[in-house]
Amino acid sequence: MNLKKYDSIASTLFIFNRKNYVSHIKPNSLAVFHSADLMPRVGDGTHKFRQNSDLFYLTGIDQEESILLLCPSSPIAKYREVLFIRQTNDVIAVWEGRKYTIEEARKQSGIETVLWTSQFEQTLDMLINHIEHIYINLNENDRASSDVAYKDVRFATECKIKYPLHHLGRSGPIMAKLRTVKHSIEVELLQKACDITEKAFRRVLNFVKPGVTEYEIEAEIIHEFIRNRATGHAYEPIIASGISSCVLHYNDNNKACNDGEILLMDFGAEYANYCADLTRTIPVNGRFSARQKQVYSACLAVHRAAVSIMKPGITLAALNEEVAKVMESELIGLGLFSKQDVSNQDPNHPLYKRYFMHGNSHFLGLDVHDIGNRYEKLPDGVVLTNEPGIYIPEENIGIRIENDVWVSSKGNIDLMSNIPIEIEEIESLMNK
Repeated sequence: MNLKKYDSIASTLFIFNRKNYVSHIKPNSLAVFHSADLMPRVGDGTHKFRQNSDLFYLTGIDQEESILLLCPSSPIAKYREVLFIRQTNDVIAVWEGRKYTIEEARKQSGIETVLWTSQFEQTLDMLINHIEHIYINLNENDRASSDVAYKDVRFATECKIKYPLHHLGRSGPIMAKLRTVKHSIEVELLQKACDITEKAFRRVLNFVKPGVTEYEIEAEIIHEFIRNRATGHAYEPIIASGISSCVLHYNDNNKACNDGEILLMDFGAEYANYCADLTRTIPVNGRFSARQKQVYSACLAVHRAAVSIMKPGITLAALNEEVAKVMESELIGLGLFSKQDVSNQDPNHPLYKRYFMHGNSHFLGLDVHDIGNRYEKLPDGVVLTNEPGIYIPEENIGIRIENDVWVSSKGNIDLMSNIPIEIEEIESLMNK
């Protein structure tokens, strides 16, 4: 029986990922990965559970109160990989539904030794004296900031008290290195998320007209997501009409869309915990004005140029710098400033940043802002967003165009190549 909306993922992916991980840790080491906490919402309610990305990457287990223990140097072979899952009962089954059985968890993860979570401490105590290093998996995404002491942080504190003579190690840098390069199965899952996102965008093109509200458009999107077995939004959607298209993280989504306005939509489906990230900008009335076409065409030119810059061996920071040079030229062409203005600009505050204030690309995968090192050279097989934007508040025009690209030495593959992007195609579909 499939316990999730999405199709089961082949355990070969998780077996491969674990072998890759243990090849990067020191001898005589043990590593522990905890599932995400169930987070309180209000009263006795909790937010919808979303698995810790690293635990999912290594096991495929999408359930709370799960733990992975890896101890490749264990003197007892069956404890070199141990998965701990929540023990269910009839009461839990009535109130919450089915949970993984031992056999189902074994099949999904490819881990032979599956025990109940209540057996974790006993197993850890048995192994701890045979190892020197304990690898702990903290959230080391450099975009992250949290005051919440999540399970892995609490476990690190416990280890310092219980095992003061052991050496604590960081799984974060290892996971960032591994997760940056996508396995072919991961690319298939990302493609599925992108394909569902395409269906939602095409649905919206047939729906948008003057007078509809941003929240009605958001409702159309989530309808298409769920009916195609997505678990929901990969992130909070941005449905921004008029002047709101110039607000980068706008998500009030509460206004009417007016005739003559631009509508910027930034949304993506999450499928099997893998994230799509799309942005398209369309005319509310189905026809771009002359100036809107100018700005859109300039943004699309930058978008296309960026794909040729995306190559293994460049750093993400350098990629963003190269794209900025193309953007500068396009902004001059739009008459927003001149070459003379550029020659006189403060190099610490370049003029292009008035109209393009964010980076062009970020890592994508199990997180929409996936882990990875932006200052190291991009490896072969990374997936990046390509999202230049031009924002002109004084003209009520904000244009952003975003696709997801698998970057390869054999040639880049645009995972969103089938999603309408040309002015003529967008207008044609909106005016059927």
